[in-house]
Amino acid sequence: MWHGRRMIGTPPPLNDNHGVKRLLDPALRVLLTGVHGLLKMSWRLRRPRTFGAHALALTPDRKAILVKLRYAPGWRLPGGGRGEDEHPREAVLRELREEIGMTGHGAVRLAAELNEDTDFKRDLAFLFIVEDVAYRPSRWSWEIERIVEASLDELPSDLSPRTAGWLRAIRTKL
Repeated sequence: MWHGRRMIGTPPPLNDNHGVKRLLDPALRVLLTGVHGLLKMSWRLRRPRTFGAHALALTPDRKAILVKLRYAPGWRLPGGGRGEDEHPREAVLRELREEIGMTGHGAVRLAAELNEDTDFKRDLAFLFIVEDVAYRPSRWSWEIERIVEASLDELPSDLSPRTAGWLRAIRTKL
């Protein structure tokens, strides 16, 4: 059983649009999963070089903020792609604002720079630890299905394999 968590981003029904969203969310998940699958097929052929920035975002009480994407399984660290010329630190802060609605933060430390082959891409991923994150998630997002806060000692069992590997790689830097 998974204790020590707080679910965010699943608001109670507030108006008549809730029923519409309940119907649209599964359709959106199917659509985005399909589009992601097509992208992966394209990446398999092209083997592109990509650049990413991701964060172990910690709340003031040292809980990790994790996201569940609509188009991919498992809980993940917030983050995503960045332009080759975009500074990784600025990219990760932008991603935190976009994905979880970050409104403030403390220290930002580079934890790892990883060259990875993932989803048929050659990815250079920068992994940051961002402390004392304050955030207010948007009521609905096309990309993020749910957000959770979890104790680092009791993470959900369905972490994405990539996220689990990243957390093992930076455990000593916490």
